[in-house]
Amino acid sequence: MVDFGPRYEVDVTPGVSHFLSKLAFQRSKTWPSRDSILEELDKNGGLADCQYHRDAFMYALTGFSSSFPSLLRVLSESLFQPIVTAEDIDSQREEVQFQIEELQRRLDPEPLLTELIHAAAYRNNTLGFSKFCPSDSVDLVSEKDVLSVLKRYFVPSRITVCGVGVQHDSFVETVHETFSGVTPAWEDRVVTPTRVDESVSQYTGGIVTNHSDSEPQRLVLNPLPELAHVAIGFEAASFHDPDFFPFSVLNVLLGGGGSFSAGGPGKGMYSRLYTDVLNRYHWVQNATAYHHSYSDSGLFCIYGSASPNQLPDLVQVLMDEFMRLSKPYGSEELSRAKKQLQSMLMMNLESRTVVFEDIGRQILATGKRRSPEELCDRIESVTSSDIQMACQKMMTQSPAVAAFGNLSDMPSYGDIDSAFAKGGRLPGRSNNFFGRFKF
Repeated sequence: MVDFGPRYEVDVTPGVSHFLSKLAFQRSKTWPSRDSILEELDKNGGLADCQYHRDAFMYALTGFSSSFPSLLRVLSESLFQPIVTAEDIDSQREEVQFQIEELQRRLDPEPLLTELIHAAAYRNNTLGFSKFCPSDSVDLVSEKDVLSVLKRYFVPSRITVCGVGVQHDSFVETVHETFSGVTPAWEDRVVTPTRVDESVSQYTGGIVTNHSDSEPQRLVLNPLPELAHVAIGFEAASFHDPDFFPFSVLNVLLGGGGSFSAGGPGKGMYSRLYTDVLNRYHWVQNATAYHHSYSDSGLFCIYGSASPNQLPDLVQVLMDEFMRLSKPYGSEELSRAKKQLQSMLMMNLESRTVVFEDIGRQILATGKRRSPEELCDRIESVTSSDIQMACQKMMTQSPAVAAFGNLSDMPSYGDIDSAFAKGGRLPGRSNNFFGRFKF
């Protein structure tokens, strides 16, 4: 795990993280081609992957436990001795451009809404920088940008190496042998700037929209109904905030999903967004809560989808759910959410891949790893008043709003912000339940 991601792209061309993820495990000093790296991995039953978040990069290798010394050598060279030239970067431009276009065509609106709501919440700073390369930067990302990032951020103090399914002492010894004394490929390259960005995220609130008169064409046999998508959020808890656990429980308590779901026990069909929104308003196609947490901030959001002419009603329904968050929670509802969160945690940790990422991200973010037992105890200790106080504090800010699709009927940001400050009613919206229906 490397402490670098799009949030640090302050003084380089936006999108360098996207390119860097594509350059992972392509070429290195010992293995000068992608095929030679794959051949080395095949000999050890290995697979390689690189994923990145707004605040972290994850280089992952999996293979035979007995082959971890060979896998660590591949990992070490991929981190510190990759071959990166202008030709390597040019070879990735087409794939990066394809992924950007694919983001607009996806049936699932969540990735694009996540991008837009972060841009609205942290306008032009840190966590508001796009995870994906902007279209106008695809041809601008250069060898200099990549080397600048590698030289400043790919250093021992910002890297955590973790392993699962290996003997600890032997693993630590091999890591020292493999990583110590390695001369980075960029050591003698002159790159600027040389300072590490230490900016703290600044929540701004605001609105970011992506209006189109019709949805993008998708390769499906039967045309799907045209939908508009909205997300409303507020700054919430960071990893280090005591309110992190109340917000985590609240996220499960609200739950949500699509209007059609093959539900059943444990599928969240009794969560609040299902019972109070999806089962109540037939025209709402999706309503889901999300909690994004980082080292210095967090974002709590509710997403919704409906027909474009229902946008005012959809926004009002989402606002109603936010206004209810500061009210007391029933013991059954709260207990169900806590048990479901604990169950999800324990089931996920049955996967070695999840355990690996959990260890790496916790160490990188907090400097230590909390045991599953400690996490379950913290979840169990959350009370109704904990969630209420966290939400009351959250709701003192201006909201962040994101929307895309046909937004002709979208309420203005001024109306939404003013409504939150004055009891949660948009201008012209009736308290009458039936006032929200448009047939």
